[in-house]
Amino acid sequence: MPQANDLRKGRVIRYNGEPQLVMEVVHRTPGNLRAFVQAKLRNLKSGRSGEVRFSSTEAVEVLETDSKEVEFSYKNMDDYAFMDLETYETFELPASVVGSAKDYMAPNAKVKILFVDGKAVEVEVPSSVELTVTEAPEAIKGDTATGATKSVTLETGIRVAAPLFVKTGDKIRVSTDEGLYLGRA
Repeated sequence: MPQANDLRKGRVIRYNGEPQLVMEVVHRTPGNLRAFVQAKLRNLKSGRSGEVRFSSTEAVEVLETDSKEVEFSYKNMDDYAFMDLETYETFELPASVVGSAKDYMAPNAKVKILFVDGKAVEVEVPSSVELTVTEAPEAIKGDTATGATKSVTLETGIRVAAPLFVKTGDKIRVSTDEGLYLGRA
């Protein structure tokens, strides 16, 4: 069984009986004390993250993972339908697995799904996506000199702050990390 020294960013381990994604790993050797590994873990079921200390020789259970690129097809009630790009099979995932990725998935968008032990646990979207503006209030003449913004609604239903020149029907790029306007598409 691997030791805590073998932990790497991106691996999935079982901690407290649940799958946890390793987000950061730091190996520390403080003075004349014993070495330890400090890791930032994110629970793949609840989404919570926290810092954990392991003894450097402590055994950890690394879970087998697989990542697959799929295409988002449509939303069906509380489930989201995806198509496997290799086999063209369609499958559905519940909203609890999709999480906040739903705000950035337009139909036909390509996303990655992380599978742990054959079960889908997380949907990963690219760092920026292109979405169509479905609702944008008209800009008021004279406000353009201050770099003002307005709140616009996108095709997925989320609202972002965009410059005053953005109109309904425009395609814009949005950061999926912070939900910020990046520019026109």
